[in-house]
Amino acid sequence: MTDQNAQVANMIGQSFSGQQQEAETQESVSQFEFDAGFQSKIAALTILDSTFNERTEGLISPEHFENKSEAVLVNLAQGYFKKYRKSPDATIFAKLLKEAIDGKRIRSDMKSEVVEKARQLLKADISDRDYVVDEVAAFAQHQAIGNAIMKSVDLLERSDFGGIESAIKEALTVGAADNSGYDFFKEIDSRTVTRQDERDGKIQPNGITTGIKMVDELLYHKGWGREELSIYMGGAKAGKTTALINSAIYAVSSGYNVLYITLEVGKMIMASRADAAISNNIFGELKVNPESVQAAVSSMGLSSNRGEFMIHEYPSGSWTPQDLRRLVQHYKAKGISFDMIVIDYLDIMAPNYRMNDEIANSKSVWVDVRAVAQEEGCAILSATQTNREGFKADVAKAEHAAEDFNKIRIADLVISINKTEEEQQKGEARLFFAASRNQAGGFTIRIKQDLARMQFCTSVLSAA
Repeated sequence: MTDQNAQVANMIGQSFSGQQQEAETQESVSQFEFDAGFQSKIAALTILDSTFNERTEGLISPEHFENKSEAVLVNLAQGYFKKYRKSPDATIFAKLLKEAIDGKRIRSDMKSEVVEKARQLLKADISDRDYVVDEVAAFAQHQAIGNAIMKSVDLLERSDFGGIESAIKEALTVGAADNSGYDFFKEIDSRTVTRQDERDGKIQPNGITTGIKMVDELLYHKGWGREELSIYMGGAKAGKTTALINSAIYAVSSGYNVLYITLEVGKMIMASRADAAISNNIFGELKVNPESVQAAVSSMGLSSNRGEFMIHEYPSGSWTPQDLRRLVQHYKAKGISFDMIVIDYLDIMAPNYRMNDEIANSKSVWVDVRAVAQEEGCAILSATQTNREGFKADVAKAEHAAEDFNKIRIADLVISINKTEEEQQKGEARLFFAASRNQAGGFTIRIKQDLARMQFCTSVLSAA
């Protein structure tokens, strides 16, 4: 959870003694030649970004950092990455710190410095990852070549020209990894450790809660999956936007950062819908008692556990996946990384490059948006319309996606919203798991709703 980072930083009350020494190597290690600000950026990426760690593995050592507190925190994050092949989220990071504190691996003289440094790094700008990777790789290769030259002096005295050639060639291979290879057999140990820790409760699922406990329990990630695209599908006025805004609110109230993109209605209308949902007021009657609405929203806003909630409005048919990337980078430069992005909705986005084939345009949008989820390690949630047959059907299934079936192939999870006229009058609906990449589909959950108050699910009635 990215913006639990500030809260987690406040939990860091101790530092670790001797952490820097654990990463000593036989080769000489020089401190980074980068300025303090750039070193802090490297440290923040090492702590927060799994892809950065994959690409720079073996190139960064705690001893490279001039700031000892950064060295301590980097060493902690690298130890976790080496074991689990991913960066810790904020909750796990806090747990690692607590365990180290409880284990008496503490240097009390560094306490305040590490606390402040952790606060800075957990809120740091971690944009421009690729550029930082290139700079780190260039530094590492320069250092490797220097070490090879020093080693070659001794080899030259022994006339070991083959050794000299081998040392120089090896130094020239130092660089950033393309992170494309995964050694299946070698990594079974790390997969087993992860599964054991998940079984024993040491690692909690990293899905983003849907806000509906039964749905969370059924999903592979116990919520919306990171690096995945999840979709609500339904006919016109089925409650898709209400489902999206509720999902955003549930995530924010659980400490996750959420970016909400509205392409169909204005951001003020969307904010008012959120006000109604949070305050449990009828949407059309918010002005009857605005003070109670304000109190409810302000109460959530003052919670120490809530995440950031940013809403952006763009015209239909003009906003592209590349625009999404730029917006995400803009916030990362301000120290905000999003756990979930909600797009209302994908069908009215524009492709990066428009073609004459509308199906090709649609596929391009969906593929490129899902790529953002993978690149940023966040969950992306959106909605899509059913076709005419799906609108008439008792249950909208995968084949009822409007216009382009590629959407079903691309999405990781599709949940259709279904209701008969009788169910609608009773304030009920059925959620059908129409398609899923990671768990069984084909089951239904009956829910109670109060759409007048923007409440997508007030209770679960049954499951089948």
